[in-house]
Amino acid sequence: MEQFATFDDWIDLFHKWQKDIGFDSNLVKDYPFEAFYEDPPSSEVEFGDFTGQRKWEAILQVPTQEMRDALLHLIVYQGDTEFASSEQQRNLLHTAPTPYDLKCLLRVMREEMRHGWQMSHLLVTHFGGSGKVEARKLLERRAYKGNRLLGAFNQMVDHWLDFFTYTAFIDRDGKYQLTMLHHSGFAPLARSMGPMLKEESFHLFTGQSGLTRIVKAGKITTEIIQKYLNKWISTAYDLFGKDRSTSALRFYRWGLKGRFNEDKGSAPPQHLERLNEEARSLYHQEIREIIDGLNQLIPENHTKLYPPDIRFNRQIGEYADKTFGVDGGWLSVEEHLRHRQRVLPGPEDYQTLQTIFREGDWITAVNNGG
Repeated sequence: MEQFATFDDWIDLFHKWQKDIGFDSNLVKDYPFEAFYEDPPSSEVEFGDFTGQRKWEAILQVPTQEMRDALLHLIVYQGDTEFASSEQQRNLLHTAPTPYDLKCLLRVMREEMRHGWQMSHLLVTHFGGSGKVEARKLLERRAYKGNRLLGAFNQMVDHWLDFFTYTAFIDRDGKYQLTMLHHSGFAPLARSMGPMLKEESFHLFTGQSGLTRIVKAGKITTEIIQKYLNKWISTAYDLFGKDRSTSALRFYRWGLKGRFNEDKGSAPPQHLERLNEEARSLYHQEIREIIDGLNQLIPENHTKLYPPDIRFNRQIGEYADKTFGVDGGWLSVEEHLRHRQRVLPGPEDYQTLQTIFREGDWITAVNNGG
């Protein structure tokens, strides 16, 4: 894609991106793609070395070049995930189980696109030539080519059980990331987060209610559902970042990215390098409650669902490539390989699901409890 001069020029590239990924923009022709801003929780830096100072309105007000580079990094990575998710989900448009689900999918996709638009608006408006380069790159990478910045966003969402699990648990990680940026000392970034969080809440609802409707229908076994929980929840664990993260430490000290519960009256953090682990632990507690709710719908004599152990299937951090099982037990290399084949989705599960989808009635109608 060519270089551009103004944000209007970037919008032309955005429409080219929609066409390139096979998304019919007429499906969302009445949706206003634009950047939305609203007041952040505080007008002052809320944490770190600059606590109490006015939040920075312009990039040159950010005290050091290293901090500006870190801020650019945070915005680029956030924007990359937003465009990637639409690429991951684009093949579901022709297989929606009901008109209601198609409507939900379109809303999720257009709002993810708008979130990428929002991050691009920040880059183009505040970061000069470097921001324009990065905003263009956001539209050049492709999830289905495997070159999105985070591995989780290079996996395709192949069917609707995949989609509901993804939106229930991967988008829930997104809620955590957006909330932490909502407290950023860079005011335009903090102002971006409120509208994005409101939209993100619908994505979480879509996933959680979709899984609820699947469990109520009782056509897909809990054993298969569990495999998709194992796949996407372990992926979400990685999205919180490395354990003992020096990057998270710097982001916090510089006032760029706070904690998930920053405004909940929490005590000052004791170990800044452990901030990612703390957020991951809160996430684990939250998803356990969600899964407990799903289990209330499963008959007593059936297998119940559970969150995979936080050490299972990790690709980054202290547990990366370690041979922990889904229940946290240590396995030999050979045992681990066989275990992964049993507890993660495979071709046979995909084929089984395709048969169930063709037979119908695998998800309850919305007016029956969706």
